[in-house]
Amino acid sequence: MYFYEVAILKSPLNNLTYQSEEKIEIGTKVLVKLRNRKVFDEAVVVKEVEKPTFECTNISEITNEYFDEKMLQISNFVSTYYVCSLGEALSVYNPFNKELKFEPSTETFDSKIQLSILQEKAKRFLEEKKQALLFANTGAGKTEIYIKIIEEQLNQNRQALLLMPEISLTPQMQKRLEKVFGKSVAIWHSKITKKRKDEILKGLQEGIVRLVAGARSALFLPYSNLGVIVVDEEHDDSYKSDSKPRFHTKDLAIYIAKKYDLQLVLGSATVSTSSFHKIPFFRLDETFHKTKKLYSFEDSDTNLSPKVLDKIKKTIDSKNQVIVFLPTRANFKYQICTTCGKSVECPYCSVSMSLHKNDLALKCHYCGYAQQIPDSCPSCKSGIIHNLRVGTAQIEEELKVIFPDKNIKRFDRDEIKTNNQLKKILDEFNSGEIDILVGTQMLSKGHDYHNVKLAVVLGIDSVLNMNSFKAREKALSLLIQIAGRSGRSGEGEVIIQTKNQEFFDYYLNESNYQEFLESELEFRQDFYPPYLKMAKVMFSHTNGLKIKDEMESYVRLLKENSDIEVVGFGQSPIFKMANKYRYEIILRSTNVKALLTALHSIQTPNASIDMDTIY
Repeated sequence: MYFYEVAILKSPLNNLTYQSEEKIEIGTKVLVKLRNRKVFDEAVVVKEVEKPTFECTNISEITNEYFDEKMLQISNFVSTYYVCSLGEALSVYNPFNKELKFEPSTETFDSKIQLSILQEKAKRFLEEKKQALLFANTGAGKTEIYIKIIEEQLNQNRQALLLMPEISLTPQMQKRLEKVFGKSVAIWHSKITKKRKDEILKGLQEGIVRLVAGARSALFLPYSNLGVIVVDEEHDDSYKSDSKPRFHTKDLAIYIAKKYDLQLVLGSATVSTSSFHKIPFFRLDETFHKTKKLYSFEDSDTNLSPKVLDKIKKTIDSKNQVIVFLPTRANFKYQICTTCGKSVECPYCSVSMSLHKNDLALKCHYCGYAQQIPDSCPSCKSGIIHNLRVGTAQIEEELKVIFPDKNIKRFDRDEIKTNNQLKKILDEFNSGEIDILVGTQMLSKGHDYHNVKLAVVLGIDSVLNMNSFKAREKALSLLIQIAGRSGRSGEGEVIIQTKNQEFFDYYLNESNYQEFLESELEFRQDFYPPYLKMAKVMFSHTNGLKIKDEMESYVRLLKENSDIEVVGFGQSPIFKMANKYRYEIILRSTNVKALLTALHSIQTPNASIDMDTIY
């Protein structure tokens, strides 16, 4: 009889010991039964052990799937650093299939891309440093450099991975990659079908698929001979997982590249302060097309002021296109009573409901609860509801009234729910069928709009005023990315509604963004990342008093540790979500080991831990 420790996939449980009459290879996926459960659980054999003193259950079934040594090593790191079980860490991977055999391909590629002298210099720098940052202005030709680097790796019989924020995985990028790499490229993201995912996994393991362009989950596919990882738009917060394990894809890509000596390229026009501080960079500040941008500012409380409307009219009359950005979707984010001053809140979350006129409903963007629009204030029963903080749906509606003969569409998560919808609206916009595109930060995600001559930016101050040490960086980065969609070739104009003109005006020039990063790093020294580590511990429960007591008991315990600092604790900004009350503790330390030890000491199912929290 053989005895093995197994990690239960997707389970917070620690490793458990099972027995088998057959010898099983470490990393093999098996099926086991947990006590009192009628269904089988998937698990991974992680270690052979001596016969324990207690009685063991048999492993029910041995599958033909397995996790290789690298997957096991990386998952162990994820489990330790991001504070989760090994089973939770392993569950992000797609395992290998023992029945499929990898055959290195001899097919070679020639992109016929001619890099400029500066682009060639950047490419050499990225190759010499092995793990490096491409700090390139919008329109500077990052993608051409990526393709040349990937091409070289594939021509040396290696595989390549191009990571992008999910919404950047456009048909436009797919066409560019397929033009060079043909059927060797596969696009991987959450909206592709299970059938297509199975085809990609099979092709990758057999050596047919050699380049994967994908969202963060593409990092966890079964690569046999990975040579390069490219992380485009490396500054983007969507690389941080918002569910357990709460890993940061970019940081994990850096770890993997250094551990296994892979080439790593991080790229962005608005690089993150952490990458700028830690990674050697090449500044690519020439643009592919000659561009000129005119910036103007509005200190108006009216969203569509006469000046903005006049600029929009002139732009579309000259057969050019307009994009309008807002950070908020729906019609309005807040409904405030003019009598008692209270907002209309979700009954399950302590957040204001958002007004969706088309659905005749108020909706909670956190738990999904929806209700009929009330005739009067639910709190005082008599007051009139006043709508505040305009959203994309409302601006779209107002523009349609002002420009009834123009085609105006919305570009946000309420409107774009499938890959086909994304493809359709981008095709329509790039073919000139849409005059004005109103959207959230989805507009900023690297889309190459050909004929946009005006970008209108509304509500950027709400990003700047967020309660986060990264608020200035997020607001400026987002603004530069949105502005970069206007005038990709020729002249473009950007109108920004803000009460913080002085801050934005100076740093908006992309040549000044490096200066912003340097000043931001100076501001963060001794207090914030990247100079120290921060973590958030979130406690949640339906019993508010119970969870407050539990949080406070851990505060007392953590304050006894001189190697870590309790920065703050108390109610979370969103105090109630999905009918659970929420409290949090914010920790920081220059001693990573001490911080992780403290985090691993928090043993309660009511707590969730976010290492390297971005808020």
